[in-house]
Amino acid sequence: MDYIKIEKKARTRKKTGNIITYILLTFWAVIVLFPFYWMVLTSIKSYGAYNSEYIPKFYTLSPTLQNYADAFTAVSLGRYLLNTTIFTVVTTAVMMIVITLAAFAFARLEFRGKNIVFILFLSLMMIPNELVIITNFVTITNLDMRNSFPGLILPSITSVFYIYLLKENFEQIPDSLYYAAKVDGTSDLKYLLKVMVPMSKPTLITIAILKVIECWNSYVWPRLITDDERYFLVSNGIQEIRENGFGRENIPAMMAAVVVISVPLIVLFLVFRNKIMAGVSRSGLKG
Repeated sequence: MDYIKIEKKARTRKKTGNIITYILLTFWAVIVLFPFYWMVLTSIKSYGAYNSEYIPKFYTLSPTLQNYADAFTAVSLGRYLLNTTIFTVVTTAVMMIVITLAAFAFARLEFRGKNIVFILFLSLMMIPNELVIITNFVTITNLDMRNSFPGLILPSITSVFYIYLLKENFEQIPDSLYYAAKVDGTSDLKYLLKVMVPMSKPTLITIAILKVIECWNSYVWPRLITDDERYFLVSNGIQEIRENGFGRENIPAMMAAVVVISVPLIVLFLVFRNKIMAGVSRSGLKG
């Protein structure tokens, strides 16, 4: 009887703990998602309805999609999205090639002074980003590459942190696979593409997605290196929308533009969420 009572108490305690956990998680989810809900809600309110609300309402009885139509007609939002897509895709693709080759060199190749070079390489992470931006700005300006896609892309095609992350992942692949491949006459490049890349796919996908998000949200560098509207990205275009598009008072139209800009990243996360979790939680290979 005592054992049954103890078991019932344990179950009750566990059930109570689960209920409290779910309540806290639900509360936290509401806090996190509320700004996005408010953004979408505002975007479907008409200009007149929004300005007539002395006390903001958490719903609307007369939704409209006119703000979304204005987002593409009143300003060059389509061009901003195209520019950002080009910048994001090219930068991410080139960076993945660069960091994969660099990580492979540090993880598998043997050359004189490799450890010293890698330590010096990691020390670059200690340099404030502001100093790097200044150096990049001077370099790109001297090369006469302002207001151009190469000027936007080149400073972003490598990352010390991503090289370090991928190097650590490559080093978890058993050395025996590399030696066996070399015995079979496999070249280093073929071993990288046929063995290391497939085995490190979750990490590579995670890095690619993080880089896409970083490029899509990039603000300081594009704003600094471009003053021509033809090369504005969406993050910079928001300011242009506010100043020369809808005006400072047309908040619903601005929110519609922000929703359009946010949707691609949300879709990207929903599609690859399992890959992201696998890449983050992956602890390595056992061999």
